[in-house]
Amino acid sequence: MKILVVSQHYAPEPFRLTDICETLIEMGHNVTVVTDVPNYPDGDIYDGYKKGSHRHEFLGGVKVHRTFTIPRKKNVVCRFLNYYSWRFSASKYLKTRREHFDVVLAYQTSPVMMAQPALDYSKIYGNKVVLYCLDIWPACLKAGGIKGGPIYEHYRKLSKKIYSSADKILVGSEQFKDYFKNELGIDRDDIEYMPQYAESLFTDIPEKKNTDGYRNIVFAGNVGSAQKLDTAIEAAEKTRDLDLRWHIVGDGSDLERIKKLASEKGLDNVIFHGRQPLESMPEYYSLADAMLLTLCDDDVISLTLPGKVQTYMAAKKPILASADGESKRVIEKAGCGFCTPAEDSDFLASSARKLCSLSDDELKSLGENGYEYYNEHFAKNRFFDKLLKTLEAFSKTAETFE
Repeated sequence: MKILVVSQHYAPEPFRLTDICETLIEMGHNVTVVTDVPNYPDGDIYDGYKKGSHRHEFLGGVKVHRTFTIPRKKNVVCRFLNYYSWRFSASKYLKTRREHFDVVLAYQTSPVMMAQPALDYSKIYGNKVVLYCLDIWPACLKAGGIKGGPIYEHYRKLSKKIYSSADKILVGSEQFKDYFKNELGIDRDDIEYMPQYAESLFTDIPEKKNTDGYRNIVFAGNVGSAQKLDTAIEAAEKTRDLDLRWHIVGDGSDLERIKKLASEKGLDNVIFHGRQPLESMPEYYSLADAMLLTLCDDDVISLTLPGKVQTYMAAKKPILASADGESKRVIEKAGCGFCTPAEDSDFLASSARKLCSLSDDELKSLGENGYEYYNEHFAKNRFFDKLLKTLEAFSKTAETFE
């Protein structure tokens, strides 16, 4: 198949979409991506991409086209300018393309508007659009503090229009289906669950070789307001008497505040490693006795299943979590760790103490439980079986646009 992928985020930004597209190439498909100029999560355009550089390139066999983007910086105004600058520039670019594609995949994280260029393209050329929803809107606005009023109502209507316009919707969390029905009035029988998977490098993590006498808990990923790492910092303060270290690997809009909080508390048991390239992550996973998941106490956030859950499971690592909803359901069903209520540092500290009391064999058993659950529900081959079946069902006969 010849597949057009539309998403605001792509490599070198840290999104799983890159692995999806490169795997499709390995399977013999032709993939073109229309995306932004990389600036996530730091908010500044990456070195090598400034002043119009590398707007069109091949990455891993994928043709990548980057359209105009105002960097998101680290404030709300710039973020919304970022959202809309790319949404309109991508639509404008796609309207000028006279190349045939069999099907269009809209890979939708935040904001929902990133799917609009795919729909604009389909109106002109008649392609079907498969929308893969990983961040549900306008629910994400509530998590960001916009819980009602004209702004929320505008995006509720816009979200309903975009989701309703897609020919097929795939969702990364089972609970998204209820949200579509109850909050947006989208009651479609064809909305299907397609959970994320972990990149292959996480299924072959070296065994832990740390011999410094400490237990190590590692958080890996974006450090934003939704992750609510305050909970981990407070739990670290309450466990400073233990031979336990808390590692934070990643970057994001909330990192500096979290670092300041740890510094103010004088915590020498919290170590910040900054953002690391994907290929370096096995080293940090190998360090871990358990991997950490923290989320804010929010009804909307609880609907999601962060991709790091699958990655932690694939790496055969126990999970220490402070989360509700879908994450809690999956972790408890898998029997792969301890899940405490979101934003409750007392419970998280208690679970960390329990983790420190376990033997290496007991920790290994928890990790194996997660790995078994991963293979049964989230394995990469299962993901691509579903994705390809869906794309093929909505592809169209090749034709030339005159």
